[in-house]
Amino acid sequence: MMGSDLSMMTRRCLLTYKPFRIFVVGIGFFSLCFLMTSLGGQFSAKRPSDFPFTTRAEVLGGQESRTLRKISNMLEVIMKRMDALSRLSNTSETHKLDELASVLDRIQPIGLVERIQGIAQNMSDMAGRVEQILQRTTGSKRVRQGPFGQCDIPKDPHYPDCPSKMDWMRARWNSDPCYAFYGVDGSDCSFLIYLSEVEWFCPPLTWRNQTATPTLKTLPRRQASFRFDTGALLAQLGTGKESLIFMKRRIRRLAAQWASAARRLDDKLRSHWRDEKQILVHVGFLTEESGDVFSPKVLKGGPLGEMVQWADILTTFYVLGHNLKISVSVKELHGFLGVPPGKGSCPLNGPLPFDLIYTDYHGLQQMKQHLGLSLKKHKCHIRVIDTFGTEPAYNHEEYATMNGYRTNWGYWNLNSQQYMTMFPHTPDNSFMGFVAEELNDTARLNIQKNKVNNMAVVYGKEASMWKGKDTFLSILHRHMEIHGTVYYDAQRPPEVPAFVKNHGLLRQHELQHLLRQAKLFIGFGFPYEGPAPLEAIANGCVFLQPRFSPPHSSLNHDFFRGKPTSREVSSQHPYAEQYIGRPHVITVDFNNSEEFDAAVRDIMKLNVEPFLPYEYTCEGMLERIHAYIQNQDFCSPEVPFPPVNSSKVWQGSPLAPFMLLPNSSILTWASNITSYTSWPPLSALQLLASLQGESCVKACQDVGLICEPALYRFINIKEAFNALDFQCAGLESEMNHLFPAFSAEHAECRLQQDPLLFSCAGASIKYQRLCPCRDFRDGQVALCSDCL
Repeated sequence: MMGSDLSMMTRRCLLTYKPFRIFVVGIGFFSLCFLMTSLGGQFSAKRPSDFPFTTRAEVLGGQESRTLRKISNMLEVIMKRMDALSRLSNTSETHKLDELASVLDRIQPIGLVERIQGIAQNMSDMAGRVEQILQRTTGSKRVRQGPFGQCDIPKDPHYPDCPSKMDWMRARWNSDPCYAFYGVDGSDCSFLIYLSEVEWFCPPLTWRNQTATPTLKTLPRRQASFRFDTGALLAQLGTGKESLIFMKRRIRRLAAQWASAARRLDDKLRSHWRDEKQILVHVGFLTEESGDVFSPKVLKGGPLGEMVQWADILTTFYVLGHNLKISVSVKELHGFLGVPPGKGSCPLNGPLPFDLIYTDYHGLQQMKQHLGLSLKKHKCHIRVIDTFGTEPAYNHEEYATMNGYRTNWGYWNLNSQQYMTMFPHTPDNSFMGFVAEELNDTARLNIQKNKVNNMAVVYGKEASMWKGKDTFLSILHRHMEIHGTVYYDAQRPPEVPAFVKNHGLLRQHELQHLLRQAKLFIGFGFPYEGPAPLEAIANGCVFLQPRFSPPHSSLNHDFFRGKPTSREVSSQHPYAEQYIGRPHVITVDFNNSEEFDAAVRDIMKLNVEPFLPYEYTCEGMLERIHAYIQNQDFCSPEVPFPPVNSSKVWQGSPLAPFMLLPNSSILTWASNITSYTSWPPLSALQLLASLQGESCVKACQDVGLICEPALYRFINIKEAFNALDFQCAGLESEMNHLFPAFSAEHAECRLQQDPLLFSCAGASIKYQRLCPCRDFRDGQVALCSDCL
């Protein structure tokens, strides 16, 4: 009796002692249930075995699915324990109730309430996230179905490629992850959306108006300000590659000259507005993807001309005050351009973030591989650093393929002036250049005092360049002490004669010191058109180089074979021969021993001062690139020329719209005729006809002018033939890099049909070419007198 009473009292005490705790547990549990059941109606297709509050993983995203699964498991455990508690209260196992009472004693009511509130808040947040996921899923389902469940291929004559592109997408949309990145999921509607909104092969979908991309606002123009400290540029270049280390040393060594030049140009341009540009520089030949063959050779006598030029290009953009990004890897290129993930089949995600992109042929190929259709859309922003030049006949893909000009380079269908060369040898291209170190007055005087009259330095850092040169080296050795800078590991290279004092590979400042002592800098014929001869001339050396007979070209020399130019190179350094000349540059036939010996004797008698053309000074390069950046525009469509009814306006003179220059047979644009917008300006135009078999490069050069391809469109008119007194029996347009031209044999005048083929290069015995020439600034052949 007493035992039965005790059991009943214990049960009653437990039930009366813990009512608040059990109440809180119940409230918390059912709150969780309520939150989950509020979502339950939104989930469908539950398996019979699913717990009522679980969600299917395929409906939710990964993190949300895992979180709800944990909550579901927790609730199942709680329910089982509540069932056990309910059963326990109906049993006589008082010791278990006592144990439960002891456990509940250790749980503080306040802490428990806070825990439940926290769980409830987390569940509320989770409910909101699940709701967003469900909305996206439902929206995606609507997109896949389209309006009224139909996504027929539109038949629009303005989009003839839409059906074929849809077929391609159906078969190949899984070939590149970038399509899924843009929302393609295998349905026709997703194909149409992609082809109309990301690419441009299908017309805009009327039922997608609400998702149309908003019009981009034009960013406000900002004025560029000169920078006089290159410290931030050095930090931006980074470290790791020997090539980058070389470039940083060069920038650091010339920093004071860049700052001084920037101040002088700032004074000259003070009244001119300069737009600050967003510029990307992608040095393709330094990327691992292209092999980066240059970096390992920096310390072994490999070619450094390209790295000299790129270092100066980067410094120019930075000092001019533009916003500069530098890429030396494909990964960096992707990041800067916003390339979508994948293999490069899709366009960029959004507008191009740069006004200008400077790269090389390696970088251009990488952009083609990774930018897809965006390269075609944005190629007008690209400038290609091209050492030897690309002529229009090789650049025009269709024309090059049909007429035998197709090579491994070229064929990019750019405006020919988008190619930028190391020297101004090809007026079809733009002259980028580099700089050579300038001397102050004190350094110039020291050079004059310390010159060793019988000291020669050989232009050739690689041992292979010395092969077969014994004959004229022996002649030179009779008169001068010969110094070399040939790389070697442990012993003297066998190609270098024993009488040559070889210093091994020298750093730039060490080479400068050697050149300041030497009287002669002699070239072996290779490398072609490098920066070293200009540096030697700037340090007071005479440059002796071989003449090539016949001239080297892609037709007769392996080095030029396959390059996109038919230019004939008459010596190792044509620029030095043509634009500098004697007494600083002497060009002779090295195979003629008597001529070579006489040249060496003459050089020993000469007393030359250091000389550097203005266009290869820091100021000259800043001035030239400033003019290009502010004036060259290959993205705005050119207004058709001649304008409608222009002939009526030009009536009144047989020469109109041209006029003869005083005491000359050269024509210029008539001052009383409307001047049309162009750069260089029309005031610079001087029109003449070449001789038969003569290029416009030579025709302009013979009268002290430069051929200017940007002005071709103003002379590609019948009035130009009339003004030059050509009697045209017929006038036709045709794709030919020699046109506009006159055929004397048939009295036929030919106009150029494709502006991409306007070319200063090229000649034929059949034609007299019409040539747009211009003058140039003193020491700056890239710019006309009115071009700055």
